[in-house]
Amino acid sequence: MIDAAGLRVMKAIADEGSFTSAANALGFTQPAISQMVRRLEQRTGTVLVERYGRQVRLTEAGQVLARHAVGVLAALDAAEEEITAIAGLRAGRVRLQAFPSSSATLVPKALAILRSRHPDITMTFTEAEPPQSLAALRAGDCDVAVIFANKDVDAGELEEDLSLLVTRHLLDDELRLATQKNHPLAQTGTATLSDFASEDWIAGCPRCRAHLVGLAEKAGFRPTVSFEIEDYVAQLGLVTAGLGVALVPDIILNAAKHDDVATLSLSPVSQRQILAVTTPDLLRVPAVAAAMDALCAAAGADPAASPAELAAAPA
Repeated sequence: MIDAAGLRVMKAIADEGSFTSAANALGFTQPAISQMVRRLEQRTGTVLVERYGRQVRLTEAGQVLARHAVGVLAALDAAEEEITAIAGLRAGRVRLQAFPSSSATLVPKALAILRSRHPDITMTFTEAEPPQSLAALRAGDCDVAVIFANKDVDAGELEEDLSLLVTRHLLDDELRLATQKNHPLAQTGTATLSDFASEDWIAGCPRCRAHLVGLAEKAGFRPTVSFEIEDYVAQLGLVTAGLGVALVPDIILNAAKHDDVATLSLSPVSQRQILAVTTPDLLRVPAVAAAMDALCAAAGADPAASPAELAAAPA
């Protein structure tokens, strides 16, 4: 009912004492000021200005508007300054959620790149597996989610629909079989899962365990999962102790090396995609776009949006 322009007019009339002076102060014509006052009186349903020849006086209702205009306009000016800072990447906040193994290498590098490029952007980070981070993204509790999706299973394995989201392919992360270095097959370089069908297995998060079981069943056996632990460094410790074998992604093997662990490529190769995900609306926020670019830079990926994503983004 009451807009900022009307409040500015009421404050100017109170300060200047006439329509003409108020018009000069605001850069309007006198008829335009008169029209804006009439429109505001129609919206409020009461008289706001009493006219005495060339002079005017605010009614009690007009004085209320003029008094509140000071605080309201100051708040609007402050909001405009903050928005200008955010749009110019001189401020802003990005909330990132990412699955745990990415926090060992990819996420710290991306955070460092973002800080070096835009030091005034605040970025917060929370670990979360893909189902939780995508739920948080859709609920408005995070701005960017870093997730993984296995490539060698059915497309429905991810369980979530990403069609209405914006995704950036960061990298393909190969899964390798980790075994104790003195294992008879440790020096073969490449192995099939069925070569280790009789071994005790060490599995990670629920999605990782389901993936392991799915791959093993395709290879013709049901794995004996003796240890369930989500920390890959701890998994490698169990492998070093000769307590079992595990599937470990390159993103971890590149960050945590064990001299007593041998890693073998799988035949057929098993890979997972690592993706950065946000919404079309959030991608239009400069700080979020900068965070997506930083993740791409950290992974050595192309940050450009696809034509389909650009077409889907609201104008």
